[in-house]
Amino acid sequence: MPHHPRGRTMHIGELAERTGLSLRTIRHYDDVGLLPASARTEGGFRVFAETDFDRLMHIKAMKPLGFSLEEITELLSVIEEAAPGAQRAERAGHFLERARHEREKLARYLVQADELIIELESLTGR
Repeated sequence: MPHHPRGRTMHIGELAERTGLSLRTIRHYDDVGLLPASARTEGGFRVFAETDFDRLMHIKAMKPLGFSLEEITELLSVIEEAAPGAQRAERAGHFLERARHEREKLARYLVQADELIIELESLTGR
């Protein structure tokens, strides 16, 4: 039985435009169960709610940090869990340390990229 979202809904094209992600990526996330469509039209088109947009923005933030699809699923359950508690905080702490570590690595890559750009700019005069 399909879930019927409350409030404002959007089709996949609008969701893609708002998030900057491709239709293919969003369909893939739906197919693997990471972002199931909130509903489907009678014609079978995916319909998404604002909560789906929020979930997708979390996924988008997690991907560059190297989390696997399984880890993203678990992390989303931590983020979306309604009741705060010690177990939730412990699970979130594990992901926090990993996210900090991966962000530091990305920051080092950006410094290296900036250095290369500066060198190339000096070679081209731009």
